[in-house]
Amino acid sequence: MTDATKEIDLSKTYTYKEMPDIQYARCDNCDYAHFNSSRKNGLFLRECRNCGMKKTI
Repeated sequence: MTDATKEIDLSKTYTYKEMPDIQYARCDNCDYAHFNSSRKNGLFLRECRNCGMKKTI
């Protein structure tokens, strides 16, 4: 784990603008590649299946 990933708050929903992917299509927190995806009010929400980190794209 790097210093950047230690500061990730899993209770917060991040935006892609404020926190782009460190590695394309992988979770910034745990490096997992599987996500639950949903769409609400025109926003695409991606949630990691392993650690629960959320990011709107």
